[in-house]
Amino acid sequence: MSRAVMAAVDGSAESLAAAEWAAHEARLRRLPLHVLHAWQEWPPAFAHAPFTGMGTSPSEETTVTRRWAERVPREVSDRLREGHPGLDITVEQVFGRPTEVLLSAAKKAEALVVGSRGLGSLAGFLAGSVSLPVIAHAERPVVVVRAEERAEDELRSRPGNSEGQRYLDVVLGLDLARPCDELLAYAFEAAADRAAALRVVHGWSVPMLVGYDPAAVDPGHGVAPGLRETGALSDALRPWRGNFPQVEVKEQCTVGRPADHLVEASKDASLLVVGRRIRRAATGAHIGPVTHAVLHHARTPVAVVPHL
Repeated sequence: MSRAVMAAVDGSAESLAAAEWAAHEARLRRLPLHVLHAWQEWPPAFAHAPFTGMGTSPSEETTVTRRWAERVPREVSDRLREGHPGLDITVEQVFGRPTEVLLSAAKKAEALVVGSRGLGSLAGFLAGSVSLPVIAHAERPVVVVRAEERAEDELRSRPGNSEGQRYLDVVLGLDLARPCDELLAYAFEAAADRAAALRVVHGWSVPMLVGYDPAAVDPGHGVAPGLRETGALSDALRPWRGNFPQVEVKEQCTVGRPADHLVEASKDASLLVVGRRIRRAATGAHIGPVTHAVLHHARTPVAVVPHL
């Protein structure tokens, strides 16, 4: 049985956008969609705003909250079935700590899709205390989608082109020190499914020693290192070009902070793909500074792919 694209929903605008994006992605990948709602009963002090100030007892408030929770996955799935006829959609509601539920479910997913507010913390039941640990510890790719993002935003019209609309580039942030197969495979497959170009961005830094070298004033001083980095990028991508001959590959080797280049590239991209090293330590963010930066500032859905 093939893996499904999984959408985590909680009733927020962010999770609804994530579910729509996940449905679109499932169609592209010719996979089923699984809608998952993880919920737990909150103490009255943390009850949702629509249920506060109603003069209800704690037991009545719990009943109202439970009814609302039961509606969420049903209404989301109904909406998705109407907008995506023919798509194989299953629904599951699991009672428990959302972080634990999502991490367990993600093991069976092709990708887990969650919602985000972008700048600041992640939203709803998937608030920072939930989503960030899921992204940091999930064993499968996690895609983060903002509330204002729509699947059709991935398309652009080409004036004078009889083919009409096509997908914006898929952008891949690649660290040549750790070019892993999982990350490259995900990015190439995403580009192939969209019939889009793959833009591979590699950022590198000039050694600090150059700043104290009189020769650094020579405009040609950085040419040799730049050529080495460009050549290494081409070498890393060569076998993947052979495996995906239908994918147009654009190589972008730039000096400076990788996160800055990726955020800039995301302004004109259908999907941004970045990696996350799998770390076994019990403490720490486990995300990495580049991935953390693009999660908060990128202007397109971000796929975080775990790798060794």
